[in-house]
Amino acid sequence: MVLAGDPIGRPGGDTRTMSESVQQLATDVPNRPGRLIALDVLRGIAILGTLGTNIWIFTDPEGLVGYVGGLGSAAETGWMWSERVLQQLAQGKFLGLLTVMFGIGLAIQQSSAQRAGRRWPGKYPWRAALLFLDGLLNFLLVAEFDVLMGYAVTGLVVAYLLATSERARRRWLITAASIHVTMLTLIAAALAFAPAQEPATSEPLDPNPYADGSFWDLVLFRLDHALEFRLEAVFVFPMSVALFLVGARLYRAGVFRPEGTRIRRWLMVIGFAVAAPLDFTIGVFGGGDLVLSTRYGLAPFVALGILAAVAEFYLRRPRVGFAGSRLSEVGKTALSCYILQNLLAGILCYGWGFGLAARVSESARVPFTIGIYVLVVVLITAFAHLWLRRFERGPVEWLWHRSYQLLAG
Repeated sequence: MVLAGDPIGRPGGDTRTMSESVQQLATDVPNRPGRLIALDVLRGIAILGTLGTNIWIFTDPEGLVGYVGGLGSAAETGWMWSERVLQQLAQGKFLGLLTVMFGIGLAIQQSSAQRAGRRWPGKYPWRAALLFLDGLLNFLLVAEFDVLMGYAVTGLVVAYLLATSERARRRWLITAASIHVTMLTLIAAALAFAPAQEPATSEPLDPNPYADGSFWDLVLFRLDHALEFRLEAVFVFPMSVALFLVGARLYRAGVFRPEGTRIRRWLMVIGFAVAAPLDFTIGVFGGGDLVLSTRYGLAPFVALGILAAVAEFYLRRPRVGFAGSRLSEVGKTALSCYILQNLLAGILCYGWGFGLAARVSESARVPFTIGIYVLVVVLITAFAHLWLRRFERGPVEWLWHRSYQLLAG
């Protein structure tokens, strides 16, 4: 995102303009401009990629409740296999990439603070508090599957971990990853050895606030079910800590610099040659119970492969190109675009807006979802492009930055 106090990963803590910051960063690390392109593009990919998962929630007539209830059981229509493939291609990969990018962002902010002679984490808790507030408002008013609240808590913990020694950070990474893998293994074992039962038929939501309720009805529904809707953030906390630390470690190891070729090669081999085929096969042909193994087990490795591939691409390519420019613009306004894409999808699909999700037949659900996704992507990329032609920061980033200045001085 954008400069001082940036929650996702541009250098923070000062009031330099973007061009001054880029110029300074370019003198600090060899080939830094190419690296900066990769960072912005990766943020853009992560934002648009998370929409690739979330859009199926918006186009379900029962929103998140209906989506979770139907995981792994695509409707028996002519589009069934297309739905399974499309959902699996996005499932967890871009959530993992976004999580790693937050970790990289923390490492960049720490480096910026150290170069300026400031203590770390210093005033970072104010940034975490603002991000948590952003997430809380996003959760209540826009999307109950918000990730910002969880990232705020994780970022606060990892900010202090980054101030420890390399050996301590490695231990914390191994510990967090081990806890996460242990939880996944126990859940998988419980599901495997559970007695076979007839699949339960879920009762339809009555009343259904997604299709029939007002905007305020949906806010109250999120409040009433806050515990259930926030369970994922609690469950993935160890994974998030591990991926934050992995992102910081990769940044320091030079994954975005020419000397990081070996690291990038290994990440692409593990991500694309090993994890991606397993993830795709299990996700598409396995049952719904296996979604935890793919979303939280294999997908993060695919995300690291994507990160390495984009870093390699922009180290070799001197020009950004049209697609890269649009993605980097979304990346520079990532917080605004993340909230805006969910808001636009809600307006199009929920009952308080146009209510399109409840009007579409089940047989047309997949092409309808694809259409909504393409429309929202076009709208937010156009927004990012037009906004940055006039302003330095996205609107939410600007408000966030000003709030940080007032709170932290």
